[in-house]
Amino acid sequence: MTRVCLVGSDGVDLRTELVSRETAREALATYDLREQYRNSLALDTISLGSAVALLGDLNWYLVRFTDDALVLEPSVSETEWLSRDLAEAVRDGEIDPEETDEYLKVYGLTAERELVEPMYLTRQDGELPDYDLREVEDTVVVRVTDSEFGD
Repeated sequence: MTRVCLVGSDGVDLRTELVSRETAREALATYDLREQYRNSLALDTISLGSAVALLGDLNWYLVRFTDDALVLEPSVSETEWLSRDLAEAVRDGEIDPEETDEYLKVYGLTAERELVEPMYLTRQDGELPDYDLREVEDTVVVRVTDSEFGD
């Protein structure tokens, strides 16, 4: 199963915004919606292709109500998310899954399960540098494309 996680923008109740709009509600109707992180919406799809297609279907809403759209594809990594652009590039065969782990956006994760202050990093000798923007309970690692790196 491929997991999708939509991260809501500040000041937006993401679930309310999406389920109150007919097209988004219909696109999400067959999925079991959960809150992976505070103000996020997570769901499982059957494949990377279906995850990318769903994000395409929801694009109008994603632009307006989300800060990020993440994809967790077990064939690439069991623990690190892919950005939407990277997931699409992997699906389309533009990037080999083994070559996706260089550029990273690392969120801090608070005790309240809120994603905070992303930090852009590259692996150093295969190791992930420490997240040092603030004290956090944990981190959430998102692999990004080279063009997204540092956006």
